[in-house]
Order: sequence, then structure tokens, then C-alpha cells
Amino acid sequence: MDAKDMPNYEIPAEMRDFAERSVEQARKAFDGFIAAAQRAVTAFEGSATTVQSSTQDLTHRTLSFAEQNIAAAFDLAQKLVRAKDMQEAMQLQADYLQKQLASLQAQMKEFGFAAEKAVGEATKRKA
Repeated sequence: MDAKDMPNYEIPAEMRDFAERSVEQARKAFDGFIAAAQRAVTAFEGSATTVQSSTQDLTHRTLSFAEQNIAAAFDLAQKLVRAKDMQEAMQLQADYLQKQLASLQAQMKEFGFAAEKAVGEATKRKA
């Protein structure tokens, strides 16, 4: 069934408000988790003398990518709870998937270059 052929059901404002508050609470909880994870990584880096700079870079990139992807998902959730009908919700989802695919491709490319650099540096140290 095509999106334009779907019945146009209105989503009650109270339901959108409730969903929006729920998404905001989840976002705050995730932000707290990310902050704690970043503090843990920083503490580990400060106390571990054997951690190489390339490993630190990969760790930071991984955490940054995860944060970006979750933030994009929360942004989508926020938009979805504000959608007026199913057609708008489906369009939001399609736009999100397209943007995330491009973002994930760029992230994997960047991560691949960083990993390649880390392996190269490790090989030089052993030689």
C-alpha cells in the first residue's frame, strides 16, 4: 500500500505531548549515559600508560559516532511524535533512513582510515 493511499488518521495532541515528553526523558537519560561513558574513557586514558594515541582516537571516534547516531534517532522520534498523520510519519522515516545510510557510510570510511592508521603505527613500533 502506497503512503498516499493510506487513510489519514489524526494523532491526538495529548498522545503527541505524552510521546514527546517520553522522548525528551529518554534523551536526557542517554545524555547522562554518554557523559558518564566519556568520563570513564577519560579516567581510563589518564591512568593507563600503555594506551596508544591511535587507540584513544578510535575510542573517541566510536563514542562520537554512537552519540551522533543516537542523537539522530532521538531527533527522528521527536519529529515522529509531532507528525500530524501517517503519511508525514512515513516520509520522516524515509528521510531519516536516507540520511542515516549516508552518515553510516561516512562514519565507516572515517573509522576505516583511522583503523588503518592505527595498524600502520603498531607495525612501525614492532619493526
